[in-house]
Amino acid sequence: MGYVPDVEALRLLRAVFETGSISAAARERGVTQQSASARLRAMERSLGLELLLRSPHGVTATPAGEVFASWADDLLHAADRLETGVDQLRGESGRELAVAASQTVAAHLLPHWLVTLRTTQQAAGRPPTEVRLLTANSADTCERVRSGAASIGFIESPEPLTDLWSRVIARDELVVVVATDHPWASRDAVGLDEVAATGLVARERGSGTRRAWELVVEGRLGRPPAEPAIVLANAAAIRSAVAGGLAPAVLSSRVVADDLRLGRLARVAVATEPILRPITAIWRGTARDLTPVARELLEAARAA
Repeated sequence: MGYVPDVEALRLLRAVFETGSISAAARERGVTQQSASARLRAMERSLGLELLLRSPHGVTATPAGEVFASWADDLLHAADRLETGVDQLRGESGRELAVAASQTVAAHLLPHWLVTLRTTQQAAGRPPTEVRLLTANSADTCERVRSGAASIGFIESPEPLTDLWSRVIARDELVVVVATDHPWASRDAVGLDEVAATGLVARERGSGTRRAWELVVEGRLGRPPAEPAIVLANAAAIRSAVAGGLAPAVLSSRVVADDLRLGRLARVAVATEPILRPITAIWRGTARDLTPVARELLEAARAA
């Protein structure tokens, strides 16, 4: 056939499948909708295949489009590695690193890792890397790594990932906390079943903290926990709501360490094994596809 792939058209196609819209894919790739549509149609003509079913409600992949896209992923990963390699040859790979991290990691772990990275680079006589931090929940962090918006990500969700390379670098304990005048604060221990049956102050779906708690309850009790009493956007809001007596919460021991030390919250002993979750580094490709500076950050995190 002699077809020479248009890499940017392949990236557009992947973005269309991810977003379900040519206009959204065009915005993601930084081109106009007209240009994106023309490029995709040109690729379909070159292939002699219909890849997309277009309708007023959006676009979906044809069976041929799904197969073609799965084959194209290998080529796109190779193109990404080529671009990274060229940047390294130009000496540009160490100038900036985009890092996506879930909230607990970004607030309580990443700052120390970045100090370690900077110290290591300065000791080697190299200019420190400029790090651009993208903070989100664990699910959104995965999406930013998948899209290439971040070179490496750090998440708290314990669920395995099949499309990203991952490495566990630390463990984090989840604890139950309440207001200091809550009835649980004076009890020797509370059963896991009682906590699981209680509506908690929780993060949104996609949060690593919320998902880790759900999986623990499902695994140990064989049922999901009760629906949250209220859903809030960040740990600071949750801590304030708990301190105000709204409801208990399950949070990282790192997040509530100061509140417990200063007596703003009380930790509840739960009659079960410790609730631990992994802190996991994720990136696209395989172990060898991690950029040198991202590998340095990973080693700083593991050392810490």
